[in-house]
Parts: sequence; C-alpha cells; structure tokens
Amino acid sequence: MGLGGSFGLADWLILLALFAGITVMARSLSRRQKTERDYFGGARNLPWYAVAASLVATEISAVTYISLPSIVHRPGGDLTYLQIGLFGYLAARLLVAWLLVPAYYRYDVMSPYDLIERRLGPAGASVRRTATGMFWLGGVLAQSARVYLSAVVLGVLLHRELGWLERTTGVPPHVAAVAAVVVVAVVWTWLGGIAAVVWTDVVLFLLFVAGVAVSLGVVVWELEAGMASTLSAAWSEGKFTLFDLSASLTAPYTLWAALIGATIGGVAAFGTDQLMAQRLFCCRSARDAQLAVTASGVSVLVSLSFAFVGIGLWAYYEQVPLTGVAAEIVAEQPDRVFAVFAVEAVAVGLKALVVAGALAAAVSSLDSILAALAQTTSALLRSRTRSGNGVRLPRLLVLGWGLVLGLTSLAMDTVAARYDALLDLALAMAGYTGGALLAAVALSLAPLGRDGRGFLWSGPLSALAVFAAVWHQAAAGWICLLGCVVLLGTWLRRDARGRPGASFLLVVGAALVMGLWRWAEGPGGAVLAWPWYVPLGAVVAWVWGLGLSASVERWPTRTERHAAT
Repeated sequence: MGLGGSFGLADWLILLALFAGITVMARSLSRRQKTERDYFGGARNLPWYAVAASLVATEISAVTYISLPSIVHRPGGDLTYLQIGLFGYLAARLLVAWLLVPAYYRYDVMSPYDLIERRLGPAGASVRRTATGMFWLGGVLAQSARVYLSAVVLGVLLHRELGWLERTTGVPPHVAAVAAVVVVAVVWTWLGGIAAVVWTDVVLFLLFVAGVAVSLGVVVWELEAGMASTLSAAWSEGKFTLFDLSASLTAPYTLWAALIGATIGGVAAFGTDQLMAQRLFCCRSARDAQLAVTASGVSVLVSLSFAFVGIGLWAYYEQVPLTGVAAEIVAEQPDRVFAVFAVEAVAVGLKALVVAGALAAAVSSLDSILAALAQTTSALLRSRTRSGNGVRLPRLLVLGWGLVLGLTSLAMDTVAARYDALLDLALAMAGYTGGALLAAVALSLAPLGRDGRGFLWSGPLSALAVFAAVWHQAAAGWICLLGCVVLLGTWLRRDARGRPGASFLLVVGAALVMGLWRWAEGPGGAVLAWPWYVPLGAVVAWVWGLGLSASVERWPTRTERHAAT
C-alpha cells in the first residue's frame, strides 16, 4: 500500500496479551453457563454498571471509533452529529427506562418478542415470529455494515501484515480482516454467552477509550501551533458548530432530526431491538436495568472525545497535508483518515492500543448481535420443537450467525457507496426495520381492543416503505412492487374474507409504498436521511397494524394478565 509505519514486536506482544487475557476471562465465565437462561440472561445477576458499560461499548462500535473523526475532519465537518446523542438518544434512554423496563420485568421475559407473544394472546405467536424476522433482517444489515467498516480500517492499520498474508495464502486483505473480527467475536460469545459479552464489553470499552486517549495525545503532541491556536483556528473554520436548525429531511444531523427522529429511533434501538435490549434482561432488578440504560448516556462524552480527535486530525493535516498513497486512499474512502494517521504518526507500542481500540469497538458490537440473534432463534426453535434447555444449541447458533454476518459484510461495498460516511451507513441499516419493531411492542402494550394480528402485514409493509423512500433505481421499484404483490396475495388468501375495509387499507398501503418510490425517484434523487427511517417505519407499522388487526371483545385486566403469565 505504500504507507509508512507498521506493527512492531512490542505492538504484537501487547495486542496478543490483551486479547489472550480477554479470552481467558470469557473461558472462566463459560463454567457458570449451565442452562440456556444462564447463557442468554447471565442468570439475571449482572451489576448495572457493567451492563451500562456494555451498552456504551455496543452503541459506539468501530463505526463511531473510526468514522466520527472522519466526519469532523473533512471539509465542512463539524460537531452537528453530537445532537443525535445529546438530545435524541438521551431522551430515548429516559423513555425506555420509564415505559419499557417496568413492563419487561413485570412479565419476566427475555426479549421484547417474548412480551409480544404473551400480550397478544392467540395472535401473539405469529406476531412474535414476524417481529423476530424483522429483527434478524435489521440486525444482519446493521452489523454487516459495522464489520465491513472494521475490515476497511484493519486493511489500513495492518496493511503490511495482511499484504504478506495475501502473498502467502492468496486470501485478500479485506476477507482476512473480516474473518479476524468475526472469529474473535464468535469465540468470546461461544464461550460465555451474554455474561461473557457484557464483561468483555467492559474491557473492550476501556480499550477503545485508551485508544482514543492515545490518539488525542499524539495529535496534541504533533501540533506545532499549540492547542490554543489550534482550537481558535478550528472555531474560525466552523468545526465547533453544534446546532443545525434547517428543516431538511435529507440532512441527517439537524436539531429536528435529533429531537424527533433520533428520539423515536433511540427508543426502538435501546428498548425494542434485542441487540441493545438484551442487556436490560440481565440485571438484578428493574431498578438496576433503569439505572443501566440511563447511565449509558455517558456515551455522548465518548462520542465527543472521538469528535475532538477529528478536530485534531484536521489541524494536523493542515500543517502536514496528505500526500502520495495516503492521500489517494483517503480520497477514495474518507473514513480511512484516522487509520492512516495511526499508521503514520503513532509510535510503536502505542500503535497496539489504537489497533486494540479499533478491534475492541468492532467486536463489542458483533458479539452483542451474535448473542441476540442466537437467543431469538433459539426461542423460536424451542417453542416449535420443545428442545432441551442446555447451551449446545445456543452455541451452534452463535457459530451459524457468525458465518452469515461474515458473508453479508463482504457484500456491503455496493450499499456503502450510497452514503457519504460509513457512520451513516451503519446507523441507517437498522432503521429499515427499527420502526416495525417499535410498533410491534407498542401494539402489544397498548390496550386498544385489537389483537395485533395486522402486524403480520404492516411490519413488512413498513420496511418496504422505508426502502422505497431511500432507493430510487428501477430495480428498487420492482422490488417494492413484488413485495406489495406478495403481501396482498397473502392477505387475500388468509385474512381478507368479510373485511373489505381492511383489504382497501392494505391496497392504500401498497400505493403508499409505490408513491414513496416515485417520490424518491424524482429530480435530484431525493432521499430521506437515516434518522427519519424509524419514524416513517413506525407510523406505517402502527397505523396499518391497527387497521388490519381484528377486534377483541375485552382487553384483559392487569390481574388477568398477571394470572396468564
């Protein structure tokens, strides 16, 4: 690749020692996993502070670690991304702690989808399967994007080592980097289940904080003008701009996108997406779970530190402009700028901490989604086959989902080209189904006298609506049309008899999807920014979910619901 700098012996020793130590810790936790509930619920004995650190580690991921500095560094970059965490995600955490956590602990469930099944009676099992499928789709899309970015970064950080591996074995660097991230995450999750995920996430959280601290320290050390002059220049350049009051639906980092879009999206992410919500079921009590999700709001400070790295990179490359191969690869993919800086400017020994931080940020999200995908899959299989309650099946599912995520991440190049930054890509992917999951939980908790069965059609319809609003190619139109035809055909075959009003409503929904696609196809290729994906999906899934559901004679009282569980 032609970049200066490489890993030294000290770097390899430090990196191997860190990851060997974490593996030993995961192995020790595996001895405590006797049942599936232990494996996925940590025996409900994890302290709130560990769960909070794990939430932060999962939320931050390699995407924030690498892409956020790039967003601030690039021309016109500033701090407007922080509005998302400072306003939207903080409000979302409080809403999850206040509204959802008490319900989850009242019904003693292990996922939001367990709650859906218990609350919706005869239709609950079908709705739960649909919601689980929506979670699988969103989880695989979002985490594949994160693994893809991690591989892009490792391709720069370990360019010489991966180049040697390619010459020796013929394995392309990107494939080797993906395999490295996936294998580490699978091993740790396989060994200790959710307890290993949480406690390794605590260590990984500390590692990527150390990595960003080292990066900040090196940037400050290398700045010839001094910190005061650098901050003054950054202020004049507009790097400290925090608020964007524009009302555009195509700009991702506006105040309105944060207050409305990110708040709704945050409730979906922290409260109804099993990737994050699984930790809420591992605490010792509802109060501890509330403390954990609220305390995880400290993530905005972590994001702020990554943003300051971006300001430092801007100042550093103003005095030492990128040249040669480094300039070429950053021009090709701006998200590589932090990795290039780590390769060229960070000293041997300290470089290991930066790489460990990048790997930690990557693995801390991947091990979480592996546990969540395996848990929801196991729950469905157990309900259908009455299989045993040991840990063999969960471990096999972790391995299987690891393979799926590795393969799908290799296909992310085409999707990545659509987004200005890989941070937007990763956050957008979960938005395709996040609104549907939020609506499903809302339908199960709201005593509106409906059985919730309409979600079987409104959930997929909402994902199609988001897809139609974002993609405007001709192929996207055919996908939307095919999806609507399948939904209408299934409805006519199963539930249309005697319900002309509901049938008309579903036709209107299909027309909405095609109308959104036509709007997105218009002049300029107008698209919807990712913070609005979840609100759009939630509205569609909620409105059509209610309209397509059947009435129930009487909603059960609280006493009756408790007796049923």
